[in-house]
Amino acid sequence: MTDKTTMTDNMMTSLGLDRPESGDDTVVPFTLDKLDTRGRTVRLGDALDTILSRHNYPAPVARLLGEAVVLAALIGSSLKFAGKFIMQTQTDGPVNLIVVDFDAPDGLRGYARFDHDMLVKAAEEGRTKPAELLGKGHLAMTIDQGEHMERYQGIVALEGNSLEDVAHTYFMQSEQIPTQVRLAVAEFTQKGDHRPHWRAGGMLVQHLPEHGMSHIPDLPGDGDFSNPETADPHFEEDDGWNEAKALMATLDDLELADPELSSERLLFRLYHETGVRVFPPMPVVERCTCSADRIEDMLSTSFTAEDREEMAVDGEIEVVCEFCSTAYHFNPHQFDVKD
Repeated sequence: MTDKTTMTDNMMTSLGLDRPESGDDTVVPFTLDKLDTRGRTVRLGDALDTILSRHNYPAPVARLLGEAVVLAALIGSSLKFAGKFIMQTQTDGPVNLIVVDFDAPDGLRGYARFDHDMLVKAAEEGRTKPAELLGKGHLAMTIDQGEHMERYQGIVALEGNSLEDVAHTYFMQSEQIPTQVRLAVAEFTQKGDHRPHWRAGGMLVQHLPEHGMSHIPDLPGDGDFSNPETADPHFEEDDGWNEAKALMATLDDLELADPELSSERLLFRLYHETGVRVFPPMPVVERCTCSADRIEDMLSTSFTAEDREEMAVDGEIEVVCEFCSTAYHFNPHQFDVKD
């Protein structure tokens, strides 16, 4: 019987890798050179479970927020500088607000706000698909390059469509790059677990221009994110792009979220006949950017002494981070000298 080491070596050879396969909480870039296509896959395990479990969201809300986190990881991980990619939805649906931050190079955090009564009614009527929970409104994608730097923003209307559909629309409208996205979120229970754990996977593929990669802006961050004039308007859907899309369409949700299926194995399964070039994985972690100093500065500069007195309960101001639920406590009079 072939031992485990030999089986692993054989798998590495078949995948054409000179490194171990990537695991959870990673983004793996790849190119399909023969199909003039590039892309990224993401697999999220503990990072996503921490984000979703922290607030004990109802399952439909958790799945929708999970999709948003995957999409933000696919797009935000392309940033080539120290900045932040922010994705936000504001809608009239049961889940009326979603905010996901990707803090380059690897930090993720996310938060969802929902109307309990509307969510219960939607569940009673069987309207719990992500697109139905979003409703109508808009999705904004913003790149914040830091203090003293210009922010770039693109906005797409939400009209009862899914986040996958919105991503397709965004890239065509903002950068005129044919793009396909797949997102999947699921709960898995493994032996010894005291509760199910959330995990997710996603894939993004994009058609390259006729001139090659040097003439296409990278995923948001290496070009003008908000100005379609910087993108090449002369894309045509050729046979290579159609084949790349057709093969990607064979993916099911279980494959994307399967804890036993690495990104490399998934790509090999999909594209081994046409050839796929896989690049080193990039780690992703759950990380909040809140801090006592930031909140203290906000309380000091954005509110008057009277405002802070009104905020105080039993002589103390409590501020709870909506993302990570960390509670910060301040004495309302500690700001008097600064004022």
